[in-house]
This record gives sequence, C-alpha cells and structure tokens, in this order.
Amino acid sequence: MPRDTTSAFYEKNAETYADRARSLPRQQLDAFLAGIAPGGAILELGCGGGQDSGYMLSQGFEVTPTDGSAELARQAEVRIGRPVKVMLFQELDADSAFDGVWAHASLLHVPRAELPDVFARIRRALKIGGFLHASFKAGEAEGLDGLGRYYNYPSAEWLSELLKKDGWYNIAIEESDGGGYDGKPTRWLTVSAER
Repeated sequence: MPRDTTSAFYEKNAETYADRARSLPRQQLDAFLAGIAPGGAILELGCGGGQDSGYMLSQGFEVTPTDGSAELARQAEVRIGRPVKVMLFQELDADSAFDGVWAHASLLHVPRAELPDVFARIRRALKIGGFLHASFKAGEAEGLDGLGRYYNYPSAEWLSELLKKDGWYNIAIEESDGGGYDGKPTRWLTVSAER
C-alpha cells in the first residue's frame, strides 16, 4: 500500500527531515491566523518537525500538533516542548473543537479515494465558521515521487469540486511555484476554506 512506503520514509528519515533548512510559510501562516480570534484553538495535521506549530504557539494560539509518524512527532516534541499526538488523518474524531485546521503539505499524502472522508472529518472537527488551510502538490494523477512517497497530485479544479461537494464555503485555491524536500521544482496548490 502506498501509505506504507510513505510512512516508512518519514520514520527512517525523521531527524534529517525535521532538521532540514526550511523557510517558514510566514505569509500563509499570518493570513490563516488573521481569521482566527486571539488565543483560538488550532489543530495542526502533519506537523512534521513542529516549526509551524512553534510559530502559532509563539503568536498566542492554543495549538494541538499531530503527525502520523511517531519518529517525527518525537522530533517536534523536542522542538516545541510539548506533546505531539501520533495520529493518522483518518483517525481524526473531533466535533466542533477547533477554530482552525492547519494542514500544510500533509494532506497531499492521503489516497484520493480517502480524501472525501478526511475532509469530512476535518469539517466536523471545526467550529462553525472555522478555517482550513491545506497545501498540495499539483498534478493530474496520484503516484509516487522519486523518494517512494505517495502523493495524490490533484488539480485545482478537482480539489475545488471535491470541497464544494463536501459543503465547504469561501473556497479559494492559489497556485504557486516552489520546491520540496526532494529538491524538484513543484507547482503548489494552497487551499483555504471555511466550515
């Protein structure tokens, strides 16, 4: 199963991945946080090395960091000095608990067939009017990258239709060029939506 090779990659490379030189997505973080009341509750899905959670905590928000990799969660705990819950997206079972969900470069590993359920779980976890931020590597068909990691590689149109069907509001998808851990040029889709 693709998830197994992806999980194995992050378990084996957790320390290197968590400590890599990475620019904080400040502009996107600040735009996301601007829509949430001071001190609001944020769930981070796929916190990786914990840098984004650390920034949101420093801004006074109540952050619940999670990651599917136990090794990455340990790396993040060291960085942010608080527990990180080990959890797959498909295990999210919260109801109206969060003002925002931050899923930067994480939901892109969810198999396409499972994305509707994961989006429904995220929507349920948000309070009415809560915000979602998620980013994906753009493409037309799911597959593995050169490191053996699974990606769902959606198009902006495909994602937009999926979110509309799932009942999200104020959906916006921005496209930009960038890179990734594998060093390859990447077309990114950044999604914001409201419950």
